[in-house]
Amino acid sequence: MTADPAPHIPPAPHTPATTGAPGTAGTLRIVLVDDHAIVRHGLKSILERESDLEVVGEASTAAEAEAVVDRVRPQIVLLDLKLSTGADTEGLDLCAKLTKRHPGLAVLVLTTFLDDTLVVDAIHHGARGYVVKDVDTTELLRSIRAVAVGDSAFDSHAAAAMVRSMRGRPEQPRFTERELLVLQHLARGLSNRDIGARLYVSETTVKFHLRNIMRKMNASSRAEVVYEASKLGVI
Repeated sequence: MTADPAPHIPPAPHTPATTGAPGTAGTLRIVLVDDHAIVRHGLKSILERESDLEVVGEASTAAEAEAVVDRVRPQIVLLDLKLSTGADTEGLDLCAKLTKRHPGLAVLVLTTFLDDTLVVDAIHHGARGYVVKDVDTTELLRSIRAVAVGDSAFDSHAAAAMVRSMRGRPEQPRFTERELLVLQHLARGLSNRDIGARLYVSETTVKFHLRNIMRKMNASSRAEVVYEASKLGVI
C-alpha cells in the first residue's frame, strides 16, 4: 500500500513486530523508500511472496519517509540514496535521522549508485548494509534477513567498493588468533551462528569475541568493524 504523508508524531521507543507491533507475529515489517513508484511496486511484489516479510509502508521523499516510519514503526527500511526531489546527500541525511530517532531500526541501502565513498558514507550514517539494484532476489532476501538480526550485508559490488575506498592504515590493534578468524568470517557476511559452526564454538563465544573486537576498534556495528578491519589490512 502507498502511505500518504502524515503530520509529524513524536517517536516512541522502537517496538519489534514480535512484541506488540501490528501485523502477523514473527514477520519482518518493511518500509520502502524510493522515488519511483514502479520500483516500489516491484519490490513489494517480490517481498510479499515471503511469509516472513511484510511491506507496511512506502515513501517517495525524505519527509514522507520520516512520517511513515514514525507512524508504522517498521523493523527495516529499504532506502534508495538518490531521491530526485532533494540534494545528492538527502538519502544519507535521511538514513542518519531515521537510525538516530529509531535506534532499533535496520536501514538497508538499495540503490543504483555505486560510488566508493557512498558505501562508506552510508555505513557512517547508520546503514547496516548496501546492495545495488541489480542484485538477484535471493541475495536481496538474504541481506534483508541479515540486517534484521543485526548482521551487516553487502553485495559483491558494494564490498569491493568499500575495500577500494580505504586510504591509509591506522595503528593496528592487537587481535588474538581467534579474533582474526572471527573477523575473516565476518567479512564474508556470516552470522554469529554460522561463524560458531565454522570455528566449532558456541554462538555466545562468537558474541564475546565480537564485543572484544568492537571495543578494540572503537566500532559500534558489524559493518563498521568490517570497514575498519579492511582499513587496517587484517582481512
